[in-house]
Amino acid sequence: MYAIIETGGKQVKVEEGQEVYIELLDAEVGDTVTFDKVLLVGGEDVKVGAPLIEGATVTGKVEKHGRSKKIIVYKFKAKKNYRRKQGHRQPYTKVTIEKINA
Repeated sequence: MYAIIETGGKQVKVEEGQEVYIELLDAEVGDTVTFDKVLLVGGEDVKVGAPLIEGATVTGKVEKHGRSKKIIVYKFKAKKNYRRKQGHRQPYTKVTIEKINA
């Protein structure tokens, strides 16, 4: 069984037991989080929301918080001696999906 949830402005396909990296959540390590924006539940029978499935939830456990690898943002304008270099590390939360309730 799998589900498509919306979190952090993104849609993520999840399955039970899967570890996913999502946008930073306001939860402590070890907490249980519930995602109630479920767009689709698949498996033997498929349920599609319009836009959300009523009463469907996905629960998971917060494993850790961290920051991803650095990306370089480089701005440049030719012949104008304009150069700006900036780094960015996006924060994330690692969540293990425990149960899909549909």
